[in-house]
Amino acid sequence: MARIVRHVAAAPVKIEPSDKPVFVCACGLTKNFPLCDGSHKPARNEEAGKLYTYGEDRQPNGSGPDEFTGNTCA
Repeated sequence: MARIVRHVAAAPVKIEPSDKPVFVCACGLTKNFPLCDGSHKPARNEEAGKLYTYGEDRQPNGSGPDEFTGNTCA
């Protein structure tokens, strides 16, 4: 089943345990969930309030963003 999940983060979340930092994906694009694999880089240039869709290759679909007019969950 396909679904659209709205993520607004464009960078990972850094967790610092006692031995070494761990970066957890916050953008939803990683292939190594829950860990960040750097796939968030295309999301860095996204405009706030715009809806972007990404393909299986983790690259943006289409020629640009669409206005987000759908319902959101809080």
